[in-house]
Amino acid sequence: MRIEYVQAVLAIVRLVPPGSAVSYGDVAELLGSGGPRQVGSVMSRHGGAVPWWRVLKASGHAPEGHEAKALLLYLDEGTPLAGAYESFLRTGEGRWRVDLAAARWAPKDSEFDRIDAIADQLERRLHRLSVPDDGMAL
Repeated sequence: MRIEYVQAVLAIVRLVPPGSAVSYGDVAELLGSGGPRQVGSVMSRHGGAVPWWRVLKASGHAPEGHEAKALLLYLDEGTPLAGAYESFLRTGEGRWRVDLAAARWAPKDSEFDRIDAIADQLERRLHRLSVPDDGMAL
């Protein structure tokens, strides 16, 4: 995976505010590049330095293996949840998820300006890498 794509995904994730969430597909759509699997791959390999818990499966389930830590972060941030998260806290059992319909990030105009700048920069970098020195496209 190209470092330009990794950097762009992580830049988008940094914009998601506390208490909000997006799906892997949302991030790809905002970038206009890749898809949910590519974003998931970036997050699994490089997402530790960004608010990884704010990027979810479309079902609203936390990243596998990180449910307990993510739940504490969701509660701390006031992220809307659905299901038996109280029993999960007590016993480690119970099904819960982020209520993605209620928690989904709706960027403001100024945030869309930043998103567009990130997406444009990614497109320029990827285009530059695909054009040979003689200016002829591959």
